[in-house]
Amino acid sequence: MGAGRQGYPAGVREVVVFSGSAHRRLARSICAGLGVPLSRADITRFSNDCLEAQLQANCRQRDVYVVQPLVPPTQEHLMELLLMLDAARGASAAQVTAVIPHFAYARSDKKDASRISLGGRLVADLLVAAGATKVLTMTLHAPQVHGFFSVPVDHLTALGVLADHFRERDLSDTVVVSPDLGNAKTATQFARLLGLPVAAGSKRRLGDDRVVIDAIVGDVAGKHVIVLDDEIATGGSVVQLLDLLEAEGSRSAAIACTHGLFTGKAVARLAAHSRITEVVTTDTVPPPADWPGLQVRSVAGLFAEAITRIHAGESVSSLFDGVDPAHGPPQARLPFDEDG
Repeated sequence: MGAGRQGYPAGVREVVVFSGSAHRRLARSICAGLGVPLSRADITRFSNDCLEAQLQANCRQRDVYVVQPLVPPTQEHLMELLLMLDAARGASAAQVTAVIPHFAYARSDKKDASRISLGGRLVADLLVAAGATKVLTMTLHAPQVHGFFSVPVDHLTALGVLADHFRERDLSDTVVVSPDLGNAKTATQFARLLGLPVAAGSKRRLGDDRVVIDAIVGDVAGKHVIVLDDEIATGGSVVQLLDLLEAEGSRSAAIACTHGLFTGKAVARLAAHSRITEVVTTDTVPPPADWPGLQVRSVAGLFAEAITRIHAGESVSSLFDGVDPAHGPPQARLPFDEDG
């Protein structure tokens, strides 16, 4: 069978990748991994403040991927994404995948107050209504948001990438710490990749940026700790956790997270904290320009491999066989029942 354009075999649909304005650097890195160019998309604004998206590459019967993390200004970037998905559908794309490295509305996942909106489900519905036939994302804040979508969702994890950052170090007398019990299973998977024990904070959330951490479950006395979280915004809960860990006798602390938003005073809080030896995150969101000491690990290769497998009809979950908690050393055990 002869070869088609861009090196694809004849009869195989071409991959076309576009990016909104949220994180073009990540989109270019993903395209470098795929060996395809980042196609041009123009976002313009009318005098009445309405946005318009125009895709400047042929989409007809192509597999289109639109890369756009939902980062501040979140509503602007969400609207860009919706318009680009709509444009791809209107241009007769064979398949339209929304690549959302950070799905911010995953935080709005439950009815925890009277007459409150359920933003996670609403945005999932909007993406499908706009034309998404598949969603590719990473480390949802609330895994149940996966079920809000009426189209297939491939949910990636950065645990392996973060673990690689620590793997070649001397990790004796080190404990992985989850900021709360809800994240404890993920912390346990991460700890097993490194062959470490795990502990967790007991956290109560009083509001968007107000939490109380009143206890540590597990032994951290005399230990170095790696605090693992899915997302860090203001950094307030991390600082509160570190104070409690110090009171429990822990030593230095490294901070690791997938989505390093670092909003408000987060950079000042974390960069100046005497207990923190380093902070490592991924490039699912643009890193802050005013924090040269921040360690950033790229997940572009993971997204490129996932897109390659989606396009070829291959398994995406097998990418993370080594992150499965059924694998790995038996040393990592939660000091409490894993079901809560």
